[in-house]
Amino acid sequence: MGLFGFIKSQFIEVIEWTDMKPNELVYRFPVENKEIKMGAQLTVREGQVAIFVNEGQIADVYSPGRHELATENMPILTKLKSWKYGFNSPFKAEVYFISTRQFTDQKWGTTNPVMMRDQDFGMLRIRAFGVYSFKVNEPTIFLKEVFGTSASFSTEEITSHMKAKIISQLSDLLAESNIPALDFSRYYEELSHQGIEKLKMPFNQFGLEIKTFAIENISLPPEVEEAMDKRTSMGVLGNMQQYAQYQAAEAMRDAANNPGGNMASAGVGMGAGMAMGQMFNQNFNQPQSQKKQCPHCQSEIDASAKFCPSCGKETIIEKVPCPHCQYMNEKDAKFCSGCGQALGNKICSNCQAEVENSAKFCPKCGKEV
Repeated sequence: MGLFGFIKSQFIEVIEWTDMKPNELVYRFPVENKEIKMGAQLTVREGQVAIFVNEGQIADVYSPGRHELATENMPILTKLKSWKYGFNSPFKAEVYFISTRQFTDQKWGTTNPVMMRDQDFGMLRIRAFGVYSFKVNEPTIFLKEVFGTSASFSTEEITSHMKAKIISQLSDLLAESNIPALDFSRYYEELSHQGIEKLKMPFNQFGLEIKTFAIENISLPPEVEEAMDKRTSMGVLGNMQQYAQYQAAEAMRDAANNPGGNMASAGVGMGAGMAMGQMFNQNFNQPQSQKKQCPHCQSEIDASAKFCPSCGKETIIEKVPCPHCQYMNEKDAKFCSGCGQALGNKICSNCQAEVENSAKFCPKCGKEV
């Protein structure tokens, strides 16, 4: 190679990113010790953005298309380099290509169980997992906040951080939703939509936009699932007396089919079945103590209690119907909660005497009220 060919090879005339890997977010064009020739061709394909960086400062940003590098279409770099008008010499600058396409099927999941309070089971440890997708919507913010000046950058290098953001926001979402653990599966879609809204700001801080978010499963601890299975089994059993009769019939059939058996063993089985049925019936038919809240201090008390053991006030409040709409109001209420009308006796508009609500004429002046 001659001297002219060596010098020519040091000048870059075409800048492009052709080998885009599936999970690659950033690619730095290999300038190395070469210089970019003024008038070189910059090709930015769909789903890409090119950023020129000069000595650590972000200069010009190029959207998809074909660009000829000249001082006219490099205003920021021209200013940073203090180029005079008509500058036509080669120059050095770092060129970064950033992928702006959507990265789909990104997995997320709880590394450790998330604590939440449930109205049926109390404190629970739950696990959840799903998928999400995102894209770079602010390349300059993404360059400043995330990858800096790395030669390349893939989705694996940021997903662990974004997973932590997802779990944090999801924990808040589940706590604020007040959805019972037994009903989570009914609200996956609604929770997923709400999750996108909560994740917008954390993603935007890094120049990213979350496009989709889906909850695939929320799992409960094994002991809670076991309790749920027991509750389901009790519901399937239904009438305990019929279940005891069925158990007795099964015992008699097994005894009849057993050549070495006798009716005594069948009687034992039948008696055990009947005893079990009676025990279940007694347990289920035994009245459970009912609870209610004190209308004054909201303490939980027995439904039959007339006075609250916490505040000492009367818990049975007498109610009377509204004479206008028949809504049941507290006895001492001044206005009806149903229609808003004043309660108590009426006032005669003629003589200002107090008249009972049921009266149509004033007993003092005889005028209609």
